Amino acid sequence: MKLNELSPAAGSTKNRTRIGRGVGSGKGKTGGRGVKGQKARSGVAVNGFEGGQMPIYMRLPKRGFTPRGQKTMAWINLGRLAKAVEAGKLDASNVTEESLVAAGVVSHARDGVRLLAKGEAPKNLNITVTGASKAAIEAVAKAGGKVTVTGAAKDTAAE
Repeated sequence: MKLNELSPAAGSTKNRTRIGRGVGSGKGKTGGRGVKGQKARSGVAVNGFEGGQMPIYMRLPKRGFTPRGQKTMAWINLGRLAKAVEAGKLDASNVTEESLVAAGVVSHARDGVRLLAKGEAPKNLNITVTGASKAAIEAVAKAGGKVTVTGAAKDTAAE
């Protein structure tokens, strides 16, 4: 196969429709814009405009708030951690956020890694993370391991 012999698969490309080229083309005269009105003219900006009626984005109440300094944590469940240890990707005696990223268990550490309690904890797990739920800490301790939390002392609720 040569570069000059390459071509797209049959039916995968279409020629663009040339509008406004005479009534015989099927897209002449009004050029597919219908007849008259604001949207038939050039320079239209009608996003969210409802003809003078109060737009829906203004009628509906605004909800929620995102603090400026909010941290986004990557999270990992105990079950996923156990599978990685079983597969030999991680050494259970010393698991850090860097080793989780290196093993591909967590794609990005973001502002830290938070350990959650879903699934069974691996035996003798020694892990250092930014945050962990109380249930995860208890589950790891029950399995003979230890969780070291490096983040803030305040424990936020996570499902």
